[in-house]
Amino acid sequence: MITLTSITKRYGNTVALSDVSFTARQGEVLGLLGQNGAGKTTALNIITGCLAPSAGSVTIGGHDLIQEPRQARRLVGYLPEVPPLYDEMTVRAYLRFACELKLVLPADIPAHVEEIAARTGLKQMLGRRIGNLSKGYRQRVGLAQALCGDPEVLILDEPTSGLDPRQTAEFRETLREQANGRTVLFSSHILSEVQALCDRVIILHHGQIVLDSNLKQLQSGSALRLRADIQGDAKVLLPALRSLAGVRRVTRLPDESGVLSVLLECTQGECPQRTLFTLLSGLNMPLLRLQPVESSLEEVFLKITSEG
Repeated sequence: MITLTSITKRYGNTVALSDVSFTARQGEVLGLLGQNGAGKTTALNIITGCLAPSAGSVTIGGHDLIQEPRQARRLVGYLPEVPPLYDEMTVRAYLRFACELKLVLPADIPAHVEEIAARTGLKQMLGRRIGNLSKGYRQRVGLAQALCGDPEVLILDEPTSGLDPRQTAEFRETLREQANGRTVLFSSHILSEVQALCDRVIILHHGQIVLDSNLKQLQSGSALRLRADIQGDAKVLLPALRSLAGVRRVTRLPDESGVLSVLLECTQGECPQRTLFTLLSGLNMPLLRLQPVESSLEEVFLKITSEG
C-alpha cells in the first residue's frame, strides 16, 4: 500500500534520511521507531507529501506521490504531532471543512461527519468550540479529521503525545477500532503503545533503517529465554546450569526464600528443558516453575540503537 524506494533527504551537508526503503502492506499496522533526530518525522512528512525527498520515490496505492500527488494524497489521512486545529471553529464546522478538503460529496458531508464523530467519541462535542476542549478531545478531533473521506491509509506522528494515562488508553482503544482494515503507519516514543498496537516495527538510527521485523519474531529473538524457579542450593546449581549444553547465559533473578530464580538464555533449536530436567532430577532439586520469556521491545530498541 505504501512503498518507499531509496528515499534520501539532505539539508545542506546534513543527511536526515539515507537510502530508506520499505513497504507497508494493506491492513498492516507498522510502527516507526527511533531516537530523537533519527529521521522519523522527516520520513512521515515525505510520505504525506509535506516534504519532497532529495532522492528516491514514494508510491501510495500504486500512485507515485510526485507524478500523481492528488490521487496518492486522497488515500491518506494524516495526524501530525500537533493537530492542525482551528480553535475558533466548532467541532462540526471543522470536520465539515476537512470533508470539503477531502472532496467528500456535499450531500454526503452531514452524515459522514455524524458517523466519524460517533466512531471517535465526539458526538456530544460537535457543537463545542475546539478551543474549549481538553487535550484528549483535541487529539480525538485530530484523528477525526484524519478519518474524513474514509482514507485507506492512516499516518500518525506521536498521536498520544501529552495525554494522561487514562486519555492515552482511551485514544489507543479508539485507534485500534479505526485501524481495522486500514494501513496504519505511526511514530511513537511510547514503546508499550507500539507493542500493543503494531504488527511490525521499523527502527531508524541516524537516518537509516537498522531493523525491520515482525513484532513477534523480534520479541522471540535469536535465543530461547526461559525463567526457572528451582528449590536448591545456588552454589551448586549455578555452575551446573552454566555447564548445560545449549545454555549461553545464566542470569540470577531476585530470589524468594529457599527458591533460586534464574533466566536461561539458550540457543534456538536446542532443547534445554530435557537436560535441565535430567540435571535437577540427579541433584534431587525440585523445579517449581519453567516458562518462556519474550524480550521486551524496550530491550531490543536499546540494544539496537546503542552507540556502544
